Amino acid sequence: MNGTSNVPVIYVEDDEFLAAASVQALELEGFAVTRHAEALPALKELSRDFPGVVVSDVRLPGMDGLAFFARLREMDPDLPVIFTTGHGDVEMAVAAMRDGAADFLAKPYAADRLARSIRMAVQKRALILENRRLREELGQRAERHILGTSHSADRLRTLVAAVAAAEMDTVLEGPPGSGKTFTARLLHDLSPRRSRPFVAVDAAVLMHPDAELLLFGRDPSAGLSRTGLVERAQGGTLLLDEIESAGGQLRARLLSILASRSILPMGAERPRRLDIRLVIALRSDRAAGSEDLLDHRLSPVRISLPPLTERRDDLPTIFRSFVARHERELGMESRPIGEQEWRHLQVHDWPGNLRELDGYARAFTLGLTELSSDGAAAGPTRSLADGVAAFERTMIEDAMRRTRGDVGEAQRLLGTPRKTLYDKLSRYGLRARDFRR
Repeated sequence: MNGTSNVPVIYVEDDEFLAAASVQALELEGFAVTRHAEALPALKELSRDFPGVVVSDVRLPGMDGLAFFARLREMDPDLPVIFTTGHGDVEMAVAAMRDGAADFLAKPYAADRLARSIRMAVQKRALILENRRLREELGQRAERHILGTSHSADRLRTLVAAVAAAEMDTVLEGPPGSGKTFTARLLHDLSPRRSRPFVAVDAAVLMHPDAELLLFGRDPSAGLSRTGLVERAQGGTLLLDEIESAGGQLRARLLSILASRSILPMGAERPRRLDIRLVIALRSDRAAGSEDLLDHRLSPVRISLPPLTERRDDLPTIFRSFVARHERELGMESRPIGEQEWRHLQVHDWPGNLRELDGYARAFTLGLTELSSDGAAAGPTRSLADGVAAFERTMIEDAMRRTRGDVGEAQRLLGTPRKTLYDKLSRYGLRARDFRR
């Protein structure tokens, strides 16, 4: 059966004799064939997840084959369609091939030729659906790790999932504390290299007097052998954090090695091939100089990590997550987050970004956030209306999360009339269904 057992084929042909013969031949090859004389009924059976192949005549009653093909392209541009055509319709079939059709066969065609074409299309379709499944899985994993509903969070989730799957060299740019090391680790964990090493090289290594030995290692022929950090990442991911802190000569050699994907340890006679995925973390406030070298040698894809000031809507969600982690690590019972903490989240500027927020979450868990009356208001000046609105939205979001989007329960929890709650949900762009996940 050549692996085609039960592969679905939608066969659209109005010639009864040809259809009967072709369906019988394909079923003998192991395909699960559904035959239609017109396109519209066939269209109703198809979806974006259809795992098989469509075989269609160009000339059909009602909706012709090309109009049928256009509808299928709207549904899924990757759905494989094989056209069968009479001699006079060859130009139309060739045009369809240019638009993405999988193949066309001129009538009369041999049944084994059609079966062979279907098998090739099925193999390609299986790869496409598997890649889609993996991309969706990566997106779901990224969503579990990158918290929040802001535009910045959505964009970051999409980028991280796509770049992780592509295994491209990557530059992460962001202010201090914005999560560059975390994102680098996430790119590794979501990639096909997840079972291989993740090696992080930071400024302490790059500025060390023996940086070259630490990075590139020493061959046994030179005495005491040592595997360098670069080679320890073989098969996995190498993170270079703050590469701009390295001296110019070391940085140039390091980038040359990474560009050629080969390394020559001290004392070695021949270079060794490197199979690594490279992630470089740069501070957005760095001095100019490293940028041109990176682009020239590596041509990486770039991901910009936003500061927390661009993710204020995500602060409550991220803060809760940090608090829950610290409670688990410290073995402490959960306690409610008070008005004082909520207000501090909204008015503080968070110059240390996620790192500073994590420290505040740990302090809260330990009961060390009893701020003075004016300390809670430290941060940028905001209007009273803005502060009240931000606090109100945070309280509503918290209630909706705790009740999993049950407006009635949230209304009772907040002690506010149902109509008032609906008005405020609308005002802040909140939807009950978003909290039911």
